[in-house]
Amino acid sequence: MEIAPYLEQRLLEQYGAEETESIRRGFSAARCTTLRTNRLKGTPEKTAAALEAAGIPFERVPWFEDAFRLEAGMEKEISQLPLYAQGEIYVQSLSSMLPPLLLGARPGDNILDMAAAPGGKTTEIASLTGGQAMITACERNLPRLERMKANLARQGCTRVTAMNVDARQLDDFFSFDRVLLDAPCSGSGTVSRDSRGRFEPALLKKTAALQRALLEKALRLVKPGGTVVYSTCSILREENEDVVAALLKGGKCELVPVEEGRFTEVPRLPCSLPGTVLVRPTEAYEGFFAAVLHRKR
Repeated sequence: MEIAPYLEQRLLEQYGAEETESIRRGFSAARCTTLRTNRLKGTPEKTAAALEAAGIPFERVPWFEDAFRLEAGMEKEISQLPLYAQGEIYVQSLSSMLPPLLLGARPGDNILDMAAAPGGKTTEIASLTGGQAMITACERNLPRLERMKANLARQGCTRVTAMNVDARQLDDFFSFDRVLLDAPCSGSGTVSRDSRGRFEPALLKKTAALQRALLEKALRLVKPGGTVVYSTCSILREENEDVVAALLKGGKCELVPVEEGRFTEVPRLPCSLPGTVLVRPTEAYEGFFAAVLHRKR
């Protein structure tokens, strides 16, 4: 598959020819359909039984017991299952399931999701905490906010406050135990035939500046001793390692290395910032980056 010339240039500069060709193959692969159980309404055992009864082959995901991997192009079949209509399952990419797991949210936590729509990660946090965390979910785009509200309602997420606001505009009076920032990005890890023409130097510069501003805000909003998870669906250093490294230099936070072996099956790309997760695009995974930060003061 052809990719935008500027993106190809950046990939070659960062990864070299052989790795870039591997990334290109990942972009071209037919993406598996993946979903997870919503524990507010169901169980993995019930999900498995429903898939079996419908004659839908699946594999379990070893690093997350709630996740299921199916063949590509199964979205229509999944959408016809009663479990889907009832909000007992949520169709979501495996890569995007990683940040809520890294957040480590617990019942009773006060959590901010800074760029939350369409709600996949927000609903996953609610599921992981048994609906017992208080979640504020921000989305500045009103149509996307309405879509998120519909997803929250179907998933039974009753302790989520959805706000139509740019998270950068939140008053610093707010204070959270944990903050998830799945930042707007160039989408360089999720290239498709429809998006390959979007990549220009101006786009990368704009998104990197936005990401730094959002991450700075996240560190102001999280309590001292609290956790911030920063993630993107990009595989470019400017939006990932460089953004995190710039904040680390300020001395306000420190990197919490992701445990070795925690996500052993997840395919990785070489990364210049050890302790983070940089996911290689494949037929099962989108290109993705995630880092865990601890606010020191």
